[in-house]
Amino acid sequence: MAKIYYDNDADLDLLKTKKVAVIGYGSQGHAHALNLKDNGVDVRVGLYEGSKGWAKAEADGLVVRSVADATKEADIIMVVAPDTKQRAIYEQHMKQHLTAGKMLMFAHGFNIRYGQIVPAKDIDVTLIAPKAPGHRVREVFKEGSGTPGLLAVEQDATGNAKALALAYGKGIGCTRAGVIETTFSEETETDLFGEQAVLCGGASALVEAGFNTLVEAGYQPEIAYFECLHELKLIVDLMYQGGLTYMRYSVSDTAEQGDYTAGPKIITDDTRAAMKKILADIQSGAFAEEWIEENETGLKNFSAARLAHRNAKIEEVGKGLRKMMTFLNAKEV
Repeated sequence: MAKIYYDNDADLDLLKTKKVAVIGYGSQGHAHALNLKDNGVDVRVGLYEGSKGWAKAEADGLVVRSVADATKEADIIMVVAPDTKQRAIYEQHMKQHLTAGKMLMFAHGFNIRYGQIVPAKDIDVTLIAPKAPGHRVREVFKEGSGTPGLLAVEQDATGNAKALALAYGKGIGCTRAGVIETTFSEETETDLFGEQAVLCGGASALVEAGFNTLVEAGYQPEIAYFECLHELKLIVDLMYQGGLTYMRYSVSDTAEQGDYTAGPKIITDDTRAAMKKILADIQSGAFAEEWIEENETGLKNFSAARLAHRNAKIEEVGKGLRKMMTFLNAKEV
């Protein structure tokens, strides 16, 4: 059984004796910093000179420093910059200031798991990973609740790493909902697999394949869009509220029958084999090596794929339809 920690298992006072730096002020960074501030923690944000987030963080009432100065000042340093930027930030601005006894924290284990960052042995290395986008971490916190999170300890140089990481989890509101103990490897590998095989890669490919199947069969693209993309949110919301059983309970018997009979025809042995290969590439580091190389060589393949998918027919149809639905608060990139 998973070990889950709640508010009573964490001592926020441990955090209030420390200086905390949050490196980055994007989706997660702003939520972490503001939640900590609201909980009375001495927090500063670390950013590069000229960052667009600098003025925003100051306007939000936060102290802002350069990454180097924030790292130098703080006892606890949480890195929430993009995965592919973290190694350079660490090497150029942080490493020399991470003196013995400090704690280096992450909200995703990628750089530790794949050896992009190798901290000195005399510091604590931990992870607190909220299982929600940063804006939800902040919104739910302000409502008086919290989002679930994950906890991992990679290095415990001080003997107090776990307790201090839990205090950080309480500081951003995660222990209100529950923090599950894991490892850097488990968090990283399952997170990447979920993104690739199900949440992003799998779902996007399934939606687009369904749309194209209907359009190629002569059905109106607008109808295909509604059936294969727009209504997906209705189904996912039901799953989110009560799992697969509640979703099946909520839809029609006809839809439930289609679930049982058609699902196994879509997710075949070949699909399961492909999922296992995706997981194997994540576990071996092959995906990480490929992604790191892609970033180091100018993101040519990534940029080409992004452009091609943005110009797909389903995207063209969707832009027009979303303009009809003012209730969506539609977004365009």
